[in-house]
Amino acid sequence: MKFTATQIAGILEGEVEGNPQIAVHKLSKIEEGEKGSLTFLANPKYTSYIYSTKASITIVNKDFIPEQSLSTTLIKVDDAYKSFSKLLEYYNQVKNNKVGIENPVFISESANYGEGFYLGAFSYLGDNVKIGKNVKVYPNVYIGDNVTIGNDVMIFAGAKIYSESIIGNNCTIHSGVIIGADGFGFTPNANGEYSKVPQTGNVILEDNVDVGAGTTIDRATLGSTILRKGVKLDNQIQIAHNVEIGEHTAIAAQTGIAGSTKIGKNCLIGGQVGIVGHITIGDRVKIQAQSGIGRNVKDDEVLQGSPALNYGDFNKSYVHFKNLPKLVNQISNIEKKVEGEQN
Repeated sequence: MKFTATQIAGILEGEVEGNPQIAVHKLSKIEEGEKGSLTFLANPKYTSYIYSTKASITIVNKDFIPEQSLSTTLIKVDDAYKSFSKLLEYYNQVKNNKVGIENPVFISESANYGEGFYLGAFSYLGDNVKIGKNVKVYPNVYIGDNVTIGNDVMIFAGAKIYSESIIGNNCTIHSGVIIGADGFGFTPNANGEYSKVPQTGNVILEDNVDVGAGTTIDRATLGSTILRKGVKLDNQIQIAHNVEIGEHTAIAAQTGIAGSTKIGKNCLIGGQVGIVGHITIGDRVKIQAQSGIGRNVKDDEVLQGSPALNYGDFNKSYVHFKNLPKLVNQISNIEKKVEGEQN
């Protein structure tokens, strides 16, 4: 795909300084710009690169005044960073706007889908699958029986969506995601053997949910595992059965949440956090990376450590913790002095 400076300026409502017909077909960093690439300058510390960049087009703020001659065509906008982000979003929309059904695929006779549908090769649509408009399903995706998917959903290659799952509008599901696998439900008998507890619930993703690559979200034992609207999950996260995550909560990679835990809205959870089951975490909670949460958490708490402490208490405790060797030596010296005086 190629875009001229005039076309890009039209999308961004910007002004062209230079060759309006010069075209670009890729994006680049300003210090790595090549002929045919588009870049941007927003951070003043990168200003020197604009005079040496080989990028064909550079997006800059309207108040930028060059102090040397330039070989790059400028597009001047109110906010270069925001405009470049807008352009990235537009580029992705154009790039991912595939339509049609590739072969081979399997589509159940009872499955249906809306206009603008794309289905990549080696994908599977089960019985009674309902898919909305402008949904893009990339190759090697499995969508089980009775799954419902809303409008403008992107499902990347290799994702698996088990039966009965419900996916809202404007969701993005990345490669390797598994939605709706059985929860970890087993009961021991008198012999110490485990019997499986049937997992008869489902998974619900509300609108505008993003699920990162390799993440797994288990179906409920009864009822639903629910991710409320606007939830953002990083890669390689485990969400267990009957978990509920509130609106606009964001969770970083390698976090694990055990069954039946309820997490509030607008929470920020760092990477490699472990959260036990059957607890409630309030709204606007912030949990630092590698923390272990084993209790209920009130609204607006900030936690760190394993087991997690209040963030301020953790930092105070850490000051003492790192001084422990020194304190032990001081105590040993005191003990030796006391023993010497007693003798």
